[in-house]
Amino acid sequence: MRGAMTPAQARDPDYFPGFAVAIPLGIQHVLAMFVSNMTPAIIVAGAAGFGYGSKDPSAMIYLIQMSMLFAGVATLIQTVGVGRAGARLPLVQGTSFAFLPIMIPIVAGQGPAAIGALMTAALCGGLVHAGLSAFVGRIRFALPPIVTGLVVLMIGISLMRIGVQYAAGGVAAQGSAAYGAGSSWLLAGVVVAVTLGLSFYGRGIWSSAAVLIGLGAGYGVAAALGKVSLAPIDAAGWVMLPSPFHFGYAVSASAIAGFVLMGFISAIESIGAVSAICEGTARRPATDRELIGATCADGVGTAIGAVFGAMPNTSFSQNVGLIAITGVMSRHIVTIGAVFLLLCGLAPKIGAAIITIPIEVLGGGVIVMFGMVASAALAILSDVAWTQRNMLIFGVALSVAVGLQLEPATVAHLPDTLRILATSGVLPAAVIAIVLNVLVPADPVAHPATA
Repeated sequence: MRGAMTPAQARDPDYFPGFAVAIPLGIQHVLAMFVSNMTPAIIVAGAAGFGYGSKDPSAMIYLIQMSMLFAGVATLIQTVGVGRAGARLPLVQGTSFAFLPIMIPIVAGQGPAAIGALMTAALCGGLVHAGLSAFVGRIRFALPPIVTGLVVLMIGISLMRIGVQYAAGGVAAQGSAAYGAGSSWLLAGVVVAVTLGLSFYGRGIWSSAAVLIGLGAGYGVAAALGKVSLAPIDAAGWVMLPSPFHFGYAVSASAIAGFVLMGFISAIESIGAVSAICEGTARRPATDRELIGATCADGVGTAIGAVFGAMPNTSFSQNVGLIAITGVMSRHIVTIGAVFLLLCGLAPKIGAAIITIPIEVLGGGVIVMFGMVASAALAILSDVAWTQRNMLIFGVALSVAVGLQLEPATVAHLPDTLRILATSGVLPAAVIAIVLNVLVPADPVAHPATA
């Protein structure tokens, strides 16, 4: 949808194509990231015990609203820029999946009060993340594809259990005959089938919003089966303003350490997104100013959002892919999408409508999303030269990380902070791979390993 734009205009971040083109493309960007953006808030609420099936969903609605609102704020920082923060590129920001393996064990069963520790940690991590922006060029050497690919793979592996659990009926249904019932898998299956069909055969907005449309199809089937209640929408107000320290604040050493370390990984993720946009669409390398601005905006957006109860932000790779498909690099298009997110974040009836989605329907979408996270990891790992050295580094890091996650009792004697970090899956994999990659000498001649 490039209209009468010349190739040079389409590649220019500062070019505005007019509202007739910018508005539909901006909304398309929001549709492409909408489900992924709200899902972490729902997962954290469920882990804490105030998610689906709880008596009072107000805390989860607030988390969902803040996810939308501050995704819009962080995106505006990226596209418009505030001082050093912001790449001034069409980067869409959204709630990061990467931090979920850290957040879930910290809040497990603790209720809304536990969210205060997460927000304090996100504030600290965001500030450190912003500070790292001045050193992005110096830290890239420690995170080659073998490390970043492994980290992304561990994020996907750590979360796959949640997708299947949701599809079977969620935590609230465990232990009952309803858990794993055929009707639950039917709803999840409809979402998966529609999403795959549109992804394979759809074009334009039908393909980019495939997960969202798949959820709509599953929602329709659930409504026909009498599994949808609209009561939360009636109970919700029309406007919700963010409140500072809505969940309070608390200092958790494990949470702060986890957020700071994951911020290091997230910084590299942002560098990758900027590089993909500039090299893939603009056909030029990213400038140092753009890399520094993108990383700084990540941290600033996370820190500001944390004050008001929003989860950590990062740049969304699916929107980078959408830019490659449309061929339009205007940052003003993404700015319009950010304004749309801001409006959604101020309307609690939207958040209330989201929680009327049956958990089995959401499970179908989550299965697809977390599978795509793992697939993205394999794409990154395809750039690795699989020498004996690299195979051993990858294998040892993966074996220890997955093993500790499956058997957390093996480190029960560690202090709480170290125990949570050691069993997160992501952090031990990242630490082991980074240390081994730095310490083990590179092969003098890259040659494939033999069995």
